[in-house]
Amino acid sequence: MTFEVTGGAVEDGLVVGNAYDKYGSKNPIVRWMMRGFDDSLAGLVEAAQPVSIHEIGCGEGYWSQRWLAAGIDARGCDISKTAIELARRNARAQGLDPDRFETRSIYELEAGRDSADLVVCCEVLEHLDDPEAGLRALQRIVGRHLIVSVPREPVWRALNLARGKYVGQGGNTPGHVQHWSSRGFIRLVARHFRIDRVLTPLPWTMLSCRPHD
Repeated sequence: MTFEVTGGAVEDGLVVGNAYDKYGSKNPIVRWMMRGFDDSLAGLVEAAQPVSIHEIGCGEGYWSQRWLAAGIDARGCDISKTAIELARRNARAQGLDPDRFETRSIYELEAGRDSADLVVCCEVLEHLDDPEAGLRALQRIVGRHLIVSVPREPVWRALNLARGKYVGQGGNTPGHVQHWSSRGFIRLVARHFRIDRVLTPLPWTMLSCRPHD
């Protein structure tokens, strides 16, 4: 798959998109971790059997492209204009509809316009100053299922330090302003959604949820 990334570009003071193509990495450890993430997310999506998918914080569009190529009614949005420009370019390279990608903040999500059977919001909430508001926004648009994931702390920062990354920041990835253990993240999300499954592909916490009855 042709896949361009932002390279960790900064937009309006925020680090946007992916610093490098982690899905295409040759590093065996990165490949092993991404395979765990990939298998976990793909399994949860398959179990949800979605009619439509809206990926919130889609970045350069890697997952939405995969779902579109599989014939699923998928689309993506991201706060970053730079990331969405790349998502559209990546879509064109795959012969997919670039108009499936739009620039939008999670806080601006609206019922109807942004609603989908399955909403996917992976690696987004740790970037938000107000993750509770982000989850309330997701409540407005989730049809049957929500999949969310965040880095699992303190494992995430420990692994960064082990590979000599972001040492001056205590291993914290630039742009991460929230930090949750699996238990802490479950408590947060459970206030807004009913949690059906908890997966922990190293080093993430991934939840499959449904709206409260």
